[in-house]
Amino acid sequence: MSSAPAPAKLNLALVVGPRRPDGKHEVATVLQRLALADTIELEPAGEFAVEGFPEDTLVRSALETLAAGAGVPPHWHAHITKQIPVASGLGGGSSDAATALKLANATLERPLPPEELAQLGAALGADVPFFLAEGPQLGTGDGSTLVPLELPQEYVVLLVLPDGDRKVSTRAVYEDFDRRKSAHGFADRRALLDSALTPPDLAAFPPNDLVSSPLAEELRHHGAFRADVSGAGPIVYGLFADGFTAEAAGTDLRSRGRTWITTPEW
Repeated sequence: MSSAPAPAKLNLALVVGPRRPDGKHEVATVLQRLALADTIELEPAGEFAVEGFPEDTLVRSALETLAAGAGVPPHWHAHITKQIPVASGLGGGSSDAATALKLANATLERPLPPEELAQLGAALGADVPFFLAEGPQLGTGDGSTLVPLELPQEYVVLLVLPDGDRKVSTRAVYEDFDRRKSAHGFADRRALLDSALTPPDLAAFPPNDLVSSPLAEELRHHGAFRADVSGAGPIVYGLFADGFTAEAAGTDLRSRGRTWITTPEW
């Protein structure tokens, strides 16, 4: 049986524009992997099965999609061990799917090339191609068109999942964005992000267009040089120059929700 980590991601920036003709929104997002990760185990098997996380739909869909694309039956047994909080804005489901795709593709007599695997991933979700690539990426279009970025990696991340905060669905978050007519000024905010990327200055990235949280200001008060909501939330992150300050902030904020200390991963 082969095994691989399925890392979480942060949206270090998320600039959202108008709805496109295909129904998706134009975005510009900076994507960064984290050390916090699920684990995917996979092996060829006589019967198709995905176990370990009863709520999974993406890993199963990913393996069925790969089998169809390769012209073989889905003949794998996969097991998911969850560490990433579910529906939190950290991309755990997409990462699990991408990792399963890579592991299963390696078992094929004729593995699909990376570009075909990325196309299959994009059909599963906009974040999946990122988890099939390496390193930080700028995602544009619907988020699945990627350009590699060279970003600082020397910091510590504190994640806070606020008590009582639940994301109804990503779709509902975007619908609320549309109701607020928040797409106005997209070009200006995109220009601000582009400016902060050359050279990269994480502290100067514009705030998340979709959602905000008062916890971000608390994290900055505790010493974070950048704090925001990741993706469609609800998880809030703070970036700290050192682990001691991050640990102290995590201790102070444990009454506000569940916390994790982690680091960026390539």
